[in-house]
Amino acid sequence: MKKALSIFAMALILVSCGPKRKEVQLIDAANFNTQIDGKQVSLYTMRNGDITMQVTNYGGRIVSLWMPDRRNSFEDIVLGYDNIDKYVNNPGERYLGAVVGRCANRISNGSFTLNGQTYQLPKNDGENTLHGGIIGADKMVWDVVSTNDSVIEMHTIFPDGQDGFPGNLEVNMSYTLTAANTLEIRYAAATDSATLCNLSNHSFFNLKGEGNGNILDHEMQIHSRYMTTINDQILTDGKFSGVKNTPFDFREKHTIGERINTNDEQIANGHGYDHNWILDKSIPDEYTWAATVSDPKSGRQMEVWTDQVGLQFYSGNFFDGKGIGKWGNPLNQREGFALETQYFPDAINHPTLAPMPILNPGEEYHQLTIYKFSVLPKEKK
Repeated sequence: MKKALSIFAMALILVSCGPKRKEVQLIDAANFNTQIDGKQVSLYTMRNGDITMQVTNYGGRIVSLWMPDRRNSFEDIVLGYDNIDKYVNNPGERYLGAVVGRCANRISNGSFTLNGQTYQLPKNDGENTLHGGIIGADKMVWDVVSTNDSVIEMHTIFPDGQDGFPGNLEVNMSYTLTAANTLEIRYAAATDSATLCNLSNHSFFNLKGEGNGNILDHEMQIHSRYMTTINDQILTDGKFSGVKNTPFDFREKHTIGERINTNDEQIANGHGYDHNWILDKSIPDEYTWAATVSDPKSGRQMEVWTDQVGLQFYSGNFFDGKGIGKWGNPLNQREGFALETQYFPDAINHPTLAPMPILNPGEEYHQLTIYKFSVLPKEKK
């Protein structure tokens, strides 16, 4: 009897000394309660299934997203800041969690021609325009149309001439959390003059949890046989390339860091992964699986499904530790990855990269992208 009690006591000690399960920690909404350009900025909390998410209408940003691991211990798996001032006056990465547009990705030389007229945009990425320019969707205060525990709907208008783009572009977007642990992102847009429209979400994910190390041991698959190649300005040259026998072949599961330090020219041009994959589709607007990323240790997994033609995978190459994340840790190199669904980068300047991101009066732009979260069972040895 004494032996049995001793074994029981030892078991209790081992359990109590093991890693503690982490619970969801909410950011104080007061940290985001302010006005910018005369418009109210707030922080909204959403819950459904096992997911808890906080969103601000400044840039339509996803600020935090909590999900469990195999032990039902929660981590915040997106990178971000704990107050509005850090987003407005950020010392590091500008686009954390934000909507990007009106034209996501890079536009070469900051210019394009549409219907015979050339438009010059502000250059905010060397000689190029990145993610819409100086203002862009990420620096706009979106109007909150409606919100409840699991859905938030927002609206904005990009004025004619803002960042050099033509047309008043009206955009509606929504984030929806479902009981099945999915995050659905929807965009709808219309314009009164021919313009460019290519919207995306720029959340950075780390399935270990923000501040818990790099993402190089994350395992990834991408549903793609081809990519668009880039030059040393990380700008597409309008050409396609097969991924077979290259570090860009994620048709089978590989860790992100397995081939990131090779001497491949494309890897060098991107300083790691900062490339667009051409998703395998039978028709351009087909809704299909795009990618899966998992963290073997925690079991957390994220699938990406979309009706877009391209997927930009960025491995956080330019994080430098200057920015401090929500939970007090520096955001170091390759501690987050982005999977941005969109048209092909700089397509407006390369006819080979059709379809074009052009929206005309009387047409409607639509996008649906879904992130599906789950926890994998532990593999048997």
